Amino acid sequence: MGNFIFAGCDTVELAKKYGTPLYVISEDFIIERCREIREDFLEKYSNTMAVYASKAFLTKEMARIIKREGLGMDVVSGGELYTAMEVDFAMDKIVFHGNNKSIDEIEMAVKNGVGRIVVDNIRELDLIESIASKYQKRVGIQFRICPGVDVHTHKYIQTGQLDSKFGIPLADNTIKKAVKKALDCKYIKLLGFHFHIGSQIHENHGYSLAVRKVVSLIKELKDEYGFITRELNTGGGYAIGYKDEEDRKNLSYYTDAIMNTLEQECSKHNLHRPLVIIEPGRWIVGEAGITLYTIGAIKEIPGIRTYVSVDGGMTDNPRPSLYEAKYEAFVANKYEEKAVKKVTVAGKCCESGDILIRDLKVPQIEPGDILAVLATGAYNYSMASNYNRIPRPAVVMISKGKDRLIVRRESYEDLLRNEI
Repeated sequence: MGNFIFAGCDTVELAKKYGTPLYVISEDFIIERCREIREDFLEKYSNTMAVYASKAFLTKEMARIIKREGLGMDVVSGGELYTAMEVDFAMDKIVFHGNNKSIDEIEMAVKNGVGRIVVDNIRELDLIESIASKYQKRVGIQFRICPGVDVHTHKYIQTGQLDSKFGIPLADNTIKKAVKKALDCKYIKLLGFHFHIGSQIHENHGYSLAVRKVVSLIKELKDEYGFITRELNTGGGYAIGYKDEEDRKNLSYYTDAIMNTLEQECSKHNLHRPLVIIEPGRWIVGEAGITLYTIGAIKEIPGIRTYVSVDGGMTDNPRPSLYEAKYEAFVANKYEEKAVKKVTVAGKCCESGDILIRDLKVPQIEPGDILAVLATGAYNYSMASNYNRIPRPAVVMISKGKDRLIVRRESYEDLLRNEI
């Protein structure tokens, strides 16, 4: 029987070569998605920009790929910004997010000429003005606004509703006060606005609704202050397929809705359409990755459940424990064998909640078999932890059927490296 082949590579051979757990990422898939962004958005519509939401998955090699493909990058911390700097990423193509950036992070962004800082609150505005004054630099900003749009996704990854830790709400005049304050700042250049309505969103109507609300604000600010909005950052959140029943939409399903609505609303209000920025992250890298595990203990509870334990778990994929994320998987070395039973895949952490997949259909399995979990490219490596003092897995990048190591497996010595 044949093994599971992923992006031209035998996954069982990869597990033998690098050990498990193992993250495997397809560079070819990432490049394909980047080119879809160019063809269906950047080249289709003038005055547009696309930045990769690096929180989904960021290594130096990933930053190099995004750089080569000509996209910008969205960062949310000093560490992500530092990673971009280490590969000489163009700083003017960086968008710096975060609801509570530290003084050091803002100084790092200002000092290195980050293209846009997305301001989440009034306090941050004061900090940027003070730091920009110190370096005698004028800093481009966007205000993150909370458009009050509820979308159908897990409550932990909704971000555009009124009750959110992110952004300045549109429900009162706070945003107008913030705009007036920014316009009075000597070292701040207000470019426009940003919204992000959530993650893993399967429908496009939420984006259209948010655009309408923001254009109304843009019109009011033009009438009251004479302020011309130059940029509108519409965030990301485009869904991918984690399970067979989930329908992955093309990028244009989302971006056409955004652009068509924006064109209509700007025309209606006699406004010049601003530069439009999108921030796909999961959509670029989510389905580009898989995780390989070795099956260990198998526990049969007659009439109730069969637990199949693997050598990883919530330390390398916390998403099922965090928000009940669901995954598809195959027994890689028995890929063509018929499924004969349902099992629950459990992680090795000392937590009852460390369950990766429930009711997975599998063939006859035994310890030593290799399990391949699909669509783990986003928010797996980037969210990994050392809980239970478990080292983080290695990361392998594959392209055209060839593999290369891009992140070494952590050792026990690595776990203690910073301890005194």
